[in-house]
Amino acid sequence: MTIWPPNKDSLRRPAYRSLAQSLIDAIEAGEIRPGVRLPTHRALAYDLGVSVQTVSRAYDELSRLGVISGQVGRGSFVRSGRPDSRMPWHRLGGSDDVIDCSMLVPVTGDLHSERMSATLAALADDLPGNAMLSFRPRATLEAHCEAALGWLARCGVTTRRDQVLPTNGNTVAMTTALMTAALPGDLVVSEEIGHHTLKSLTNALGLRLAGLPLDNEGIVPDAFDRACRTGAVKVLFVLPSGLGPTAAMMGPKRRHAIVEIARQHDVWIVENDALGPIQPVRPEPLFMLAPERTFYFTGLAKCLLPGLRIAWLVVPDTMVAAARTRHLVTNWMATPLMAEIATRWLDDGTAETLLQWQQAQLSRRNDIAARLLRGLPYTGSPNGMHVWMRLPAPWREDMFVAHARNNGVAVAAGSNFAISDDQHHPAVRICLGAGSEEELERGLSVIARLVRSPPEPALLAI
Repeated sequence: MTIWPPNKDSLRRPAYRSLAQSLIDAIEAGEIRPGVRLPTHRALAYDLGVSVQTVSRAYDELSRLGVISGQVGRGSFVRSGRPDSRMPWHRLGGSDDVIDCSMLVPVTGDLHSERMSATLAALADDLPGNAMLSFRPRATLEAHCEAALGWLARCGVTTRRDQVLPTNGNTVAMTTALMTAALPGDLVVSEEIGHHTLKSLTNALGLRLAGLPLDNEGIVPDAFDRACRTGAVKVLFVLPSGLGPTAAMMGPKRRHAIVEIARQHDVWIVENDALGPIQPVRPEPLFMLAPERTFYFTGLAKCLLPGLRIAWLVVPDTMVAAARTRHLVTNWMATPLMAEIATRWLDDGTAETLLQWQQAQLSRRNDIAARLLRGLPYTGSPNGMHVWMRLPAPWREDMFVAHARNNGVAVAAGSNFAISDDQHHPAVRICLGAGSEEELERGLSVIARLVRSPPEPALLAI
């Protein structure tokens, strides 16, 4: 039966989504081959009896998914390569009828809206002048840094106020740390399946990047040592506390081993702890084992509220002046109004209340994942925000991501997190925070069914 072009009567609402899906189905069925030129928006709209806007939205969706590409003056073509999955930091639009498990976000609810509304109302009556008028970072944010020390202690980090640099989120902290620890041309090493923006960031900063082999506790010490002996490693960027895609939690013995190798080879450590104290039981941060060489950062956007863009970079004592300079020339200062909100939440107990709420929510969601994914090759953690699912043969990542989306669930392909160009075992990251528990159950049920059901042999040749 011909899939493309579809009959207008076969299109479901929203029509643009159904139209886009019909082209994907036709490609997977082999009815349309790579390189085929598609009809113009106007011509297809006329043939189907739909609006040009509907066709345009369908083509836009297909382009964003990497299924088609547009060439100015020539038209739209089916891509010759396999369609890539949606990048994990691109949130699906509100009109998408898809359960989005592709982006790492905390659970949110009415409690967050209530607390933020109350705080904003209080600010309207009692807004400090320096939150509006000051351009002096240290003076403006001094009280905020003092409040942040308590939250850092909650994360296991004891430090001085002058070593804490407030930033507009974890990404800014990460950038400042790398700019301070390394110069263009220096070598940074990290997990071979690691932070999804690290490749782009190091490339923009002119740094070289290499991935290191992993096991169930993260970076393998022998691999780190070997990299240091064979090349001049300047920085180790590491996610030791379950934040990484594979959800690996580095144990105490492994942390000590990594620190000793860094000391032996005089390597700086950048420790990404963006989830903060989400995990109630975890080993001591690397910063506490090697404060003289570790840049540690954490924030509130991942563990409390996505819109609360505030984080703290804790800097080795000898690098405080350099880090402040790098931050000044790139960001100047953390937004004082956001810092004021965070300070109030840290002082009045709101942050602790939302943290405990988040931990309870994630605990339930991980129980749901454990029940629905039982027996499948996945890894996670008791309070983690995601699980890592290894795909059994003959599934390919791109095929699985496409089929999951066809069935109403968005997940992120493992290749999005690959630091090295070496082949890795096909896998997907499945995030647990978005949507309701009922939606999560439906999404995980779809994923479990797909993993347990190999694709049709005909699809493997596409």
